Amino acid sequence: MFGLNPSEPAKKSLKLFKESKASTIIELGAGLGRDSIFFSLNNLSVTSLDYSKSGINIINKKINDNKLKNINTKLFDIRQKLPFESDSIDGCFSHMLYCMALSNQDLFNLNREICRILKPGGLNIYTVRNNYDGDYKSGIHRGEDMYENEGFIVHFFNKKKIKELTNGFINIKIESFEEGKFPRKLYFVVNKKVI
Repeated sequence: MFGLNPSEPAKKSLKLFKESKASTIIELGAGLGRDSIFFSLNNLSVTSLDYSKSGINIINKKINDNKLKNINTKLFDIRQKLPFESDSIDGCFSHMLYCMALSNQDLFNLNREICRILKPGGLNIYTVRNNYDGDYKSGIHRGEDMYENEGFIVHFFNKKKIKELTNGFINIKIESFEEGKFPRKLYFVVNKKVI
């Protein structure tokens, strides 16, 4: 759906992770692994989490084909407690995971878990489709800021909602960008765990 090359947010995130001296990161909602593989090829130790067994199998094949040693995968539902020790990870990355069919409470829980596992000063970098996107308020309203189009539910974000998800973090950046032919309108969000 999104191609094989790394996303632009992943390229920007790599620079931020390197600047913050991150060495261990987690990609939440890794999909087919294009960004996880990119991070791994750029010398970060990566754990790729995804809900889809077929997605994890595809990532594992890419890991084997590229003979990568610094990446592993976990089949995982991010609505559960994250399977990592507290204060053990340098950074989290997710591209459009937050805009899946997750309730506001799911998002608060996820944010709390990311804060728990990140080391002090660790970065949580994520992207979300925003309220300027052409699909916002079109299709079937599914509660909160979620709308279903062609069988796919998207949770849309405004800056207020992003600010509400900063408990335990300092917001460093909220940047608008576009992606794809539609184009999707998104925010690139960088939060730093309070030291």
